[in-house]
Amino acid sequence: MLTHPMPDPVAFSLGPVDIHWYGLMYVIAFALFLLMGRLRLRLPHVAAQGWKFEDLDDMLFYGVLGVIIGGRLGEVLFYRPDYFFANPLHIFKVWEGGMSYHGGFIGVLVAMALWARKRKRNLLDVLDFIAPLVPLGYAVGRIGNFINAELPGRVADASLPWAMRWPDISYPLHPVPVFLEGLRHPSPLYQALVDGVIVFVIVWLYARKARPRLAVGALYMTLYGCARFFTEYFRTPDWQVSVAGVPVTSGQMLSLPMIVLGIALLVWAYRQPKPGLLERSRMHR
Repeated sequence: MLTHPMPDPVAFSLGPVDIHWYGLMYVIAFALFLLMGRLRLRLPHVAAQGWKFEDLDDMLFYGVLGVIIGGRLGEVLFYRPDYFFANPLHIFKVWEGGMSYHGGFIGVLVAMALWARKRKRNLLDVLDFIAPLVPLGYAVGRIGNFINAELPGRVADASLPWAMRWPDISYPLHPVPVFLEGLRHPSPLYQALVDGVIVFVIVWLYARKARPRLAVGALYMTLYGCARFFTEYFRTPDWQVSVAGVPVTSGQMLSLPMIVLGIALLVWAYRQPKPGLLERSRMHR
């Protein structure tokens, strides 16, 4: 039997300012975006499209705004509207955790659309470029959730070697740690591995060769949706509904449109004419 390590959510302090592990995970995620983006720029078919190192910094600025604003609004609207409407000032306490991936996904789409318009780029090419850069950042974010003891898993069989006692964070000031009933799946780690690392490996390898426009972005959308739908079975749902007598969690409800749209876009991408690299590079000038 394991027990959640319950690390201090504050990594270190700079005078009166506390630096939280959760916030550091976002810094690491953005750094990975730049690192993996530089590696991606070295691929011949990517370089032929006219991408430059300066584009990464510019896209990251827009992406950070999209992730933070969209992720927080998604948490407010999709998961805990009653709490945040009763405590509106808590919406701004992003360092305490509570960010919706699906809200962040929408926020990044809007941010990239604005960036593409500013730089006169085709949005579909922008999405293809950034899709392989996203999953590792997501994985790091889920590690931040684990450190904060957020997103507890469902009750696990006691024979599971990594089943663990999970702290009840609704009692943050209790003198003695209070734990949720039963041993739990460490669901944030499952999602970091499956939704993050495994999806990254597949999309990264797929994107190493030239693909039809939007195929890379559509593959990521499909794979993430499927992975998230699966890992939700191990996570305590924020809320769930019953469809034909079958319980469907909030995360699964939000992932279903991604799966359907991703498959449709992938089929569409492969049915489009395939311009050569020279023609595509001219289209981006």
